[in-house]
Amino acid sequence: MQYDVFLFDLDDTLMDFSAGEKNAFSLSFESNGYPNGLSDYRKSYREISTVLWDDLEQGRITTGELKTERFKRLFELHGLEMDAAVFGQTYLDYLGKEAHLIEGVVEMLGGLADYRLAIVTNGFKEVQHSRIGRSVLNNTFEAIITSEEANCQKPKADIFEYACKLLNVTDKSRILMIGDSLSSDILGGNNFGIDTCWYNPQRKENNSSAKPTYEIHDWKEFSFGPVGAI
Repeated sequence: MQYDVFLFDLDDTLMDFSAGEKNAFSLSFESNGYPNGLSDYRKSYREISTVLWDDLEQGRITTGELKTERFKRLFELHGLEMDAAVFGQTYLDYLGKEAHLIEGVVEMLGGLADYRLAIVTNGFKEVQHSRIGRSVLNNTFEAIITSEEANCQKPKADIFEYACKLLNVTDKSRILMIGDSLSSDILGGNNFGIDTCWYNPQRKENNSSAKPTYEIHDWKEFSFGPVGAI
């Protein structure tokens, strides 16, 4: 089977989201007079954020609601008197400046220079476009498709339908979706009926209903041959 359209997730697939999040979180609190915000509040924030991102994937909240709600809950938990909406925007402004590439990504994408590449991400439009634009990946992708722009999110098939219409691709057998999340990237690809590659550097066990076509643990394993084998 020959693929010529590669859809990539961004966070924790091509870019190290944890590193960027940590810096943006720290700077956001520092700018509001809380120099110990990272150590005092990040653990709680991660717990709250994980729940809300799952809610987003399940369609229980929107991207706009998530932007404010995660900090609203955090501030209520710790009794902090700050405007969650304003703080949420401050955080996104800082996050948009964080572009930490995962090792091996540049070389891997260089090997796909003759193919069509696009991003499909559940992240915020302003943040994801900014991060890619600040990195060496700028001008690498034909399209950067965010759930905010598509008004739907992975694992819903709708976001992949949106991507295909934007890219003018009708043959699903030509497409490979690559990402780190079973519940978002792989299940989303399954729902849309396209092949998938699970980027799994931590070698997690797959105890979910998501079924990747391929699995890799390092970008050096991602090789594209004449018949599309990995």
